[in-house]
Amino acid sequence: MHQDVFAELSLVIAITAAVSIFMRLIKQPLILGYIVAGLLVGPSLLNVIHSVETFQVFSNIGIALLLFIIGLGMNVSELRKLGRVVLIAATASLLTITLLGYATSSVMGFTKTESFIVGLSLFFSSTIIIVKILSDKKEQNRLHGQIAIGVILLEDLVATIALLFLVAGKDGGLDAGQVSTLMLKGFALMLFLIICSTKILPVVSKHIASSQELLFLSAITWGFGIATLFKQAGFSIEVGALFSGVALAPSPYAREISARLKPLRDFFIVLFFITLGESMNVSNLSSAVGPALVLSAIVMFAKPLVITSTMGLLGYTKRVSFKTGVNLSQISEFSIVLVVLASNAKLVDPRLSAIITLVAIITIATSTYMMQYDDELFAIFDKFKLHLFEKEVTYKENRSQGTHSLLLFGYHHGGHEFIRAFKGIGKRYLVVDYDPSVIESLEAQEIPFLYGDATDVELLDEVGIDKAKLIISTFSDFEVSKQLVTNIVKVNPGAVIICHAENKEQAVELYDTGATYVMIPQYIGSEKISSFIRKNGLNKTEFENHRAKHLDYLQSHFEPAEV
Repeated sequence: MHQDVFAELSLVIAITAAVSIFMRLIKQPLILGYIVAGLLVGPSLLNVIHSVETFQVFSNIGIALLLFIIGLGMNVSELRKLGRVVLIAATASLLTITLLGYATSSVMGFTKTESFIVGLSLFFSSTIIIVKILSDKKEQNRLHGQIAIGVILLEDLVATIALLFLVAGKDGGLDAGQVSTLMLKGFALMLFLIICSTKILPVVSKHIASSQELLFLSAITWGFGIATLFKQAGFSIEVGALFSGVALAPSPYAREISARLKPLRDFFIVLFFITLGESMNVSNLSSAVGPALVLSAIVMFAKPLVITSTMGLLGYTKRVSFKTGVNLSQISEFSIVLVVLASNAKLVDPRLSAIITLVAIITIATSTYMMQYDDELFAIFDKFKLHLFEKEVTYKENRSQGTHSLLLFGYHHGGHEFIRAFKGIGKRYLVVDYDPSVIESLEAQEIPFLYGDATDVELLDEVGIDKAKLIISTFSDFEVSKQLVTNIVKVNPGAVIICHAENKEQAVELYDTGATYVMIPQYIGSEKISSFIRKNGLNKTEFENHRAKHLDYLQSHFEPAEV
């Protein structure tokens, strides 16, 4: 059996890789390619997957990892500020879309129960699609991304309650005691997470962070453990995984954990989309095309319109409102589950499952494009008086908070001198180090810091290495310095790059790699170079002139024997 699962997985990955290459060649979103691959390997076509339950487990792992990483990047204080807009936008969408879906379904001849379930299924947006694309575009911490994530969190809560009522309807009813018990469990779990986040995790993480492998393993244990607790309490894995990440987000090691988990997340989330595509039965979809197109139009046009207008009335800019609405322009994989369960409970006609499945295919595929090109769509729609949705602007997005002009990798060797120079320049700076004791010292001095490994490309991407003006590395490890310089030059060749070397040969090789200036203790130390920074600022020409003199000095004074 294990060999069969391995063979199935290998074949599925091979087919997915082929489809993904084709999608990349025709410049289409890879998510769509994953779903198409799922349809290909599903029972309707190639029928490759027979170990359905195993692939469903893989899918759940991908969901948990994706939501956990999103939670790690959330700022709790910022989320509190967004509580009002999230609640109002979600409520407006729930009432409007459910009512519109109910009315449309009634006109098409569905019963009252069927119409209500259809309307409710149109309200839910896909958590996985939204957070995956926001993460790929690095917009999960942008204002529209945070609001969209907040809205789908509330949607997940409504989905949990809807599922309870649906199961209770099958079993004979749901009393107030069950609802109260669920709320009590939720309160207890949140209290537990708050205690862990403020009292336990800060102490434990300092010891764990001394080992990168232990940090990685402990993070997975925490994320999966909390997700399981939420599942056992009656909530979804998605909610549990997200809140486990939020609880760990204040930790100085959150970024490093996130960077190390991303490759694992990417593999399992591909399997989620494959499983989603595999579950869609093509043979039952032909008769559902007409109703599905009508319902899809409600999701792709009415829902963004409701969100955009609601946020505009609340004082958000038209761009933020528009992009938030676009993010929510699809239905959820839970919508399919809801209708299938209702069908199994004999509350709705089985053909409704095919209709909602087709709506999911249409809206997920279309919204993937809409989210990918939301800036271009905004530019088009802005010509048609989008300012009508923008009243008096109260909430503006500050996008400069995440960028740092000055980056210092390593604090041990002369870091305090460079911090003094940075403060003299008066620009935003950040210190990156992977020594827990250094991190503790930086935190005590209130110096902006980030715990992480300088060789981790994901981490470099998160700190905005492509936008920095001056980057300094004090690491004595030559290979680490060389790899760091190589990675910087690839994405930001215009930056001033200063690093450390122990001898002439290392310095010359770092210069050849792309370093702007190399510090050698025998020639110039951190104190002198920090004075040079204070005097010349970020002028790369001055550094290059200094570099030429340094190379001449190296050629005339240092011999290989001195290494």
